Parts: sequence; C-alpha cells; structure tokens
Amino acid sequence: MLPPFKIEQAINQIVREEWGRILAALVASIGDLQLAEDVLQDALEQALTTWQKQGLPKSPSAWLITTARRRAIDKFRRDSRFAKLQPELTYLVELESQADNTDEEMIIPDKRLELIFTCCHPALEEKSRIALTLRTLGGLSTEEIAKAFLDKPKTMAQRLSRAKNKISLAGIPFKLPDDAHLQQRLSTVLSVIYFIFNEGYTASSGNRIVREDLAEEAIRLARIVHSLMPVQTEVAGLLALMLLHDSRRQTRMDHSGNMIPLAEQNRSKWSEAKIVEGTRLLKTTLAKQQVGPYQIQAAISAIHAESSDWESTDWRQISAFYELLYSLQPSAVVRVNQSIAVSYAHSIEEALTLLASVENEDAMLGYQPLYAARADLYQRLGKREEAIADLQQAIELSENSAQAEFLQTKLELLQS
Repeated sequence: MLPPFKIEQAINQIVREEWGRILAALVASIGDLQLAEDVLQDALEQALTTWQKQGLPKSPSAWLITTARRRAIDKFRRDSRFAKLQPELTYLVELESQADNTDEEMIIPDKRLELIFTCCHPALEEKSRIALTLRTLGGLSTEEIAKAFLDKPKTMAQRLSRAKNKISLAGIPFKLPDDAHLQQRLSTVLSVIYFIFNEGYTASSGNRIVREDLAEEAIRLARIVHSLMPVQTEVAGLLALMLLHDSRRQTRMDHSGNMIPLAEQNRSKWSEAKIVEGTRLLKTTLAKQQVGPYQIQAAISAIHAESSDWESTDWRQISAFYELLYSLQPSAVVRVNQSIAVSYAHSIEEALTLLASVENEDAMLGYQPLYAARADLYQRLGKREEAIADLQQAIELSENSAQAEFLQTKLELLQS
C-alpha cells in the first residue's frame, strides 16, 4: 500500500500536466463539458483510494479516462430522460466499448485545441472565456481562478457554471473552426492567453506587480497551442513575446516588493534562457514573412532584451516598430506606448504631440498608463506642475497598490 501523500503527489502532478488533455478527450467522447468535468473529478477521487491499495497503474491518464467514461455511463443510465434522448442506445454502446478498453497503452487523442477554441468562443463574454480556459486547459481550481480575479469562489463557480451551460444550450460545437473563420477565432484564443499573461506580468489590482502563477500558466497554454498549430506565425509570435517579457520578471521588484522600472533593472539577472528561446523563435517565425501584431511586439521586446543597458537601446527602431504596429492595429494604446520611444528617439515635444492626438478619445479618459506616460514626459521637460497633476491622476486610477506606491514616491520627490 502506497502512502497517501505519494498518491496525492501523483494526482496533483497529473492534474497539473495532463488535466487539459484528459478532459478534452472526455469531452470529445461524452459530448458535454460539465459532465466530462464531473466524471473526471469522480475518477480522481476514486484514484485516491484505488491507487493507494493497488499501486499506480501503468498509465494513470488512461486509467482515469476509462474510469471517468464508466462513471458517465452510470450517470446516463440513471438519467430518466436517457431513453427518450437516446432511443437506440447507440451512444451508450459506443461509450461502453470505449470504457471496456483496459489497454493502459491506449493513445489518448489530443483534443486540447478543440477544447480551447470551445472555451474561447465569441458567444461567451471575455471574463468567462478566460476563466473557463484556466479551468479546463490549465486545471486550475475554482478557488485559484477566483483569487486571480479577486472574486469570491462562489461567484466564480457560478460564472463557470453559466459558461458551461451556455456552451451546452447554444450548441457550441466541440471542433476547430473552418478555414474561413480560423484566423478570427484564433485571434480570440491568443487574446485570452495574452490577457492571462498580462494579468500575471503586471497585475491590474492587488498588492503585487507580478503574479508568477498566471504568467507561467499563459506561457504553458501558448506552448500547447504552438505545439498543435506550429505553422501559425502569430502563435509563435505571442509565445516569443511572453518569453521575452518574462525574462525580466525577477528584476521588476526589489526584496520589499517595490516596483523597479525598466531603466533601473539589473539586466545581468534577466533570464538568458528565455531571451535565447524567445529571440530564436521570433527569428524563425519572422522568416516566414507573415508578420502580425504579436510578432512586432516581440521584436520590440527583443530589442530591449538584447540592449546591454538603457542608454544603448535602439529607440529609433522601437519607434519604427510601433508605427508598423499601429498600421496593423490602430489604437490609442499603441500610441501611448509609442510616445515613450518617440521621446527618446526624437523629442519629448513630439511624444507629447503624439499623446495629444489620442488623449481625448473615450477609451483614454480613465486609462492610467496615459497619465503616467505624460507625467514622465512633463517631468523630463521640466514642467513640474503638469507632471504633478498627471501623477496624481495616475495614482488615483491605479488599482495595484505596488504601482501606486511607485508613482507616489515619484510624486513626493517632485513636490519636495
């Protein structure tokens, strides 16, 4: 008999590494996301006792799928509606045939791509797409997802339940979109992954700048999609972008949790492995000459990664890349980011003109980075009062306490 803690360790590892693959295979055969998750959870609970007595099976994942399918059969048989819903019992026979396959060398079909496209369907609202992706592909618990959103577990459980019900009631198919809709739907998938990463890389709220768990989960999800769609250049671009950004993670805060801006970070402590992987991936995908927004952003990040210090940064090239990005993805947010590069590549006055061209757009009225960027420009230009006013506004709009404290320090230095 194995010690309980070893069984728990084995199950936790499976949930971490194989949850998405197992769940996707179950959804493909059962046809219902909620039922698939329920029976997989039942199978995990049964594994706790069975594996302790009998030892780990040769293929734990195959054992879980077989056990979960049998649980699904039991649930169907107990459902009073089943005879009406499946008059010929063909579905049950197929399930029983699959469940009777006790070959522990069975090949588990990789249906994770279908699962992530289902979870990121445009019929679901953005927050639900993100939460469902973290739950189904990442295997994160409801409590972990609630913590990421600063929600109550009960509230997040209800959100996840509504999302699964909508998938079922709306008949959202568990399959890849056709070629005509693939790029549009893929864009939604990538935006969900990038949102998860950004929430981990620069938390929008709370008291920490970095949420390592979310940043790592986003990179893991991007690796999955890239392995399943290797010819899609923007998938590779997003993965490269996140790796290059994440290479700076350990230098973005001091030991007290205070924010360290890019100009002051110790570049010798940036992750060389992530920089090498990210730049190699970027060069490979750029060579295919199918450039998209994620690849351009990755190229900007690569310039920072390859610069020995802040002063040697090629700001003119970064500014040019932002102009190219704006031509593909025109938005005020791009202009705000570009303004900093322009201020170093050309002049602060030109950067302020760039901000003035977008500052009155509705989306910018409560956009904290606009005020923070403009305050920096005013401060460097010697316009103290204007810088103070924008810093105060940026602090007021900051929901992340670490970020607010960083700006507050800058404000106090200006006021002293």
